[in-house]
Parts: sequence; C-alpha cells; structure tokens
Amino acid sequence: MRGANITNNIYICSQKVGGCHGPSRPLSSSVPADESIEGKLVPNKKHGILVIQATELKCGGMVVACTFDHRIADAYSANMFLVSWAKMANSKSPLTEVPSFNRSLLNPRRPSQIHPSLNDMYIPVTSLPPGPPKMEINDHEDHLASRIYYVTAEQLIKLQALASSNGCKRSKLESFCAFLWKMVARSETGNDVKKLCKMGIVVDGRSRLADKNDLMASYFGNVLSIPFGGKKIQELNEKSLNWVADEVHEFLECVLTKEHFLGLIDWVEAHRPVPGLAKMYCNGSEEGATFVVSSGQRFPVSKVDFGWGAPVFGSYHFPWGGSSGYVMPMPSPAGNGDWVVYMHMLTGQLEVIEKEASHVFKPLTFGYLIQLNFVTVMY
Repeated sequence: MRGANITNNIYICSQKVGGCHGPSRPLSSSVPADESIEGKLVPNKKHGILVIQATELKCGGMVVACTFDHRIADAYSANMFLVSWAKMANSKSPLTEVPSFNRSLLNPRRPSQIHPSLNDMYIPVTSLPPGPPKMEINDHEDHLASRIYYVTAEQLIKLQALASSNGCKRSKLESFCAFLWKMVARSETGNDVKKLCKMGIVVDGRSRLADKNDLMASYFGNVLSIPFGGKKIQELNEKSLNWVADEVHEFLECVLTKEHFLGLIDWVEAHRPVPGLAKMYCNGSEEGATFVVSSGQRFPVSKVDFGWGAPVFGSYHFPWGGSSGYVMPMPSPAGNGDWVVYMHMLTGQLEVIEKEASHVFKPLTFGYLIQLNFVTVMY
C-alpha cells in the first residue's frame, strides 16, 4: 500500500463537431509512443504530487493529461478526481460523490494478524538484495516501449470460451491474462526455458473492505494488492490456455477476501516506516520476464465531460523506470464490449504479440473509432 516514487499518467482526447480528423497512424507503429507523448502531451512531474497539462490542437481539439504520484493515489482515486473535476467544471453535472480521506478506514488491528502468505508476496525495501549495475541501452537492444491496441468483444468471448473448462467459466480478465502470459512466455523461448515467467494482477480492495455504510467506495488513496504467479517458460508454452487460466484463477482467488486486505494493512503497519515492495518485482538470476496487469475496466472515459461532450479517447500511460512490463486493459469509449489495451512491455515481447496474436491485439487507430460511429472528428 506504499511504495516507490512511481508516477502514473492519464490523458483524455476531446471531440468537437467541425474539427479535424485525427491521424490514421496506429498507436503501435514504429514511431515510439513514449517519445511522442511524454513531455509533449503528458507533463513530466518534477515535484509535488500532481501535474496537469491541457494541450490545444490547431484544429480546435484538446488533450487533457494528468501525471500523479502513485504513492498518493491509485487508479481508482485518479478516476474519482477526473470525474469530480469534470463535473465541477460542467455546471450541468452536479457533484454526487465526495472523496473520503478518512485514514481510520485502514487502521490496523490490535493485535495484528499477518498471514504467512503476505511475506511471500511483499518485502520491505531494506531487505532487497543489491541490484545489478545499471547498463546503458542502445536503440538495437530490447527495451521497454509503449503501445496501444484494441481487442474486439468477439475475440474476448472466444478467449473466455477457450480458457474455460470442466464447467468452470473463467472471467474475461482471467482469460485475457492467461493468453497474454502465454504470449510473453513465447517471446522468451530463445532464453533458458527453465526460468520463471511471472505475472501479477492488481486487485482493488475497496469492495472487499466495504462495510454496510460503504465508505470505502469513495476512499481516496491506495487500496491495492498484487498477487502473482510464476511458472516456467517451458510449462507456459506447452500447457493449454485453460490450464494457464486455472493457474491465474488460483493465485487471484487467495486475495479476493476481506481478510487478505486486513492482513495487508497489518503487514504495512508492522514494517513502518519502511516502504514495502511486491516480491514479484524482485527478479533473481533464475527468473525471466515479469509483468503486471492492472484492470482499468472502471476507467470512466465517458463521464469525464468538461462540457464539450464525451471524450474521443482516454488512456493510462505508465512508463515507469522499472524493468517489469505493465498492461492496462480498459473499456472501449464506444461502449460496445471491445477493450482498449495499453502495454508498456519489452520490444521483443511486443514483436511476438504483434506477429503471433495479431488476430487478438489490433493496432488502435482513429479509423477504428470512426468505424464504430463513435466520433467523426476530434477537438
């Protein structure tokens, strides 16, 4: 619930009838998304906890971007801020949800009750082994890069059917994560296939900690846990999708309880003032690729209306300085069941995904939005 100085970014593109058409170039093209966004459309945070930048385009369009300190707020909190800000700016939309800063909602128990599994998931930063020396990376080496894709509702249903077996229906998120885990493992076949490939999934604890008064629903801060699984690359490549989905379900199931989050609060308190880190980020020499999937299905793009109409597009942008990948699936602004997927992954992993899973991950273009009759112009 507390961690390193990591920033997260959100940007919203607004529309206006009579404006100009957006580019047809996909956001997964050879032009690096990080270079075309960071410091240009998305502000760099030099100090403080929040930076906002509004960029007006020549055609009358506007991009509103926020960079916030992840130690202060998680994505759920950032969503509340964006919706509240838009409603305050738009007099037609009254403010209906007031954020709660009541930290007593996360008070530890006396006596504390820390399940041993939490020590397998988290580690105090003072207990971390020394990391390898930082090496300079040239343009030809594998490095982290950002891409944005979309996955159709039809493909999500197909993945869910393939990932479900023996009468056990897996969720779309579990099915998506299982498929992506296999793809990342496939990109590692040139390395030692005995190494572990680890995947974590961010879980919001608000609904698990909510009492009858439901104060947690408006809690502003960090209420997250990151369960993860680690499997050998060879095993992920050889096993079926439904087997991998079962593994995803197994490590997720253990944290979807109130007791897990109460125990995590106790764990954080027991280690104060030392920050904690999810162990999945602690890669040893025997481990391979690591990435996290953070569900953005509650990203309220359509509700961020400053009075100009619903946005054309919105996305998270998470180019943190770590070596692990980050994936954020979000609902399509069209509301048709498609997903928009932001990825910050190694270029070698992205190449495999685009080559072998192009039927699932399609480059997001402005043309995609036009075809859905969601927008005809940007502003």
